[in-house]
Amino acid sequence: MPRAIRGVLVQCDASIKSIIVSIDNENNHDYIIEVLDDQNIVVKETMVQVLKIKLEERLKNTTQRVESDSEG
Repeated sequence: MPRAIRGVLVQCDASIKSIIVSIDNENNHDYIIEVLDDQNIVVKETMVQVLKIKLEERLKNTTQRVESDSEG
């Protein structure tokens, strides 16, 4: 018997999508239900907030790294 999983459509640009896919791969595919195309992903409804936090951390670390590289 098939089981349904509630999901949320996430629309983003390709660079953010690649970060989300990377986070999902690092966490045993706990977040993404389906990658639809370059800008649309279906994410498990229960994992959206956790994914947002991880994405913000990743973007913050990336931004800090770029800023420190340009200062040196």
